[in-house]
Amino acid sequence: MNGQSAEAKKIGKMNEAAWVIGIFACSLGVCLCTKADFGLSMIAAPPYILHYALRGIFPWFTQGRAEYVWQAVLLLGMCLAVRRFRWRYLLSFAAAFIAGKSIDLWFLLLGGNGVYESMPVRILAFAAGELITSVAIAFVFRTTWPVQIYELLVREIADRYSLDVNRVKMVNDIALFVLSAALSFLLTGGFHGFGVGTVLITAVNAPLIALCGKVLDRWFAFDSRFPKLSGWLG
Repeated sequence: MNGQSAEAKKIGKMNEAAWVIGIFACSLGVCLCTKADFGLSMIAAPPYILHYALRGIFPWFTQGRAEYVWQAVLLLGMCLAVRRFRWRYLLSFAAAFIAGKSIDLWFLLLGGNGVYESMPVRILAFAAGELITSVAIAFVFRTTWPVQIYELLVREIADRYSLDVNRVKMVNDIALFVLSAALSFLLTGGFHGFGVGTVLITAVNAPLIALCGKVLDRWFAFDSRFPKLSGWLG
């Protein structure tokens, strides 16, 4: 009875809401970590570095635009790696496009992407950004709607070559970590977007996302309000 009572108290049909929350909250987390300027995650760092390096040449190349351009490059690389293309890959790019637009929207609401001047505010922004991002990713992991290219790449390579998805994820994370450091040094002459925050996020991300996921599972049930639509999208 206790188990049934706990299930009854959960907020149900959160599949679609989880996707929306995940996309927009993750973008907010990236923006806060950017304004903290301690370094971004190995996933968020490459597009930021491209934006930082090219903004003087292309003023229109915002961090949000860099985000979906970078994910388009990853999508092309993934298609070459798995030697196939499925129309649903375009849905993942659509998710990346929305995420990129929401990054620019959050920066507009936050007064731009300039770094906070106060060290306490920077520390608070970094901590809040990482926590919000972890909650957002935990939401995304529980929706059947299209994931962004980062997650799709891991899933498709593991499926195509019958590999363990966790090992593919680990190799992918290491590759992005090294790539972020290399891009930062080569394109910016320093380590803009890559720093102690990158290392810290890499260390705490997985356990923090897992913890957030356990909390979400206590409060929400992630069944769909629109099963046919979710089945078509998933």
